Amino acid sequence: MTGNISGQPITQVSVEELAQRLATNDASIQLVDVREPQELALAKIDGFVNLPLSEFTQWSEQIHTILNPDAETLVLCHHGIRSAQMCQWLVVQGFTNVKNISGGIDAYSILVDRSIPQY
Repeated sequence: MTGNISGQPITQVSVEELAQRLATNDASIQLVDVREPQELALAKIDGFVNLPLSEFTQWSEQIHTILNPDAETLVLCHHGIRSAQMCQWLVVQGFTNVKNISGGIDAYSILVDRSIPQY
């Protein structure tokens, strides 16, 4: 991932908060999963757009077409590290309401939905 990173603190959302938001079927939120396709094959949450970081050069220039920079955007990865990087990058690109899902899908599978496999 290239580009300047803002250094601004990113808002964290717990996996429990994510579950509450998913339960409301709120169409105004954007859900982004930055994990690799092989990771999605192991475990995923429905409703997320997959933008793998390894394919950054393929989708980065179209980010404002893929996502609305003014919409609330929740970003997921395995543990919350890659998603935090993506959140920082989105802020630099002008996104105004970006939140990192703390603990990632790993925490979600432990604390919210045990039917999602851990890996």
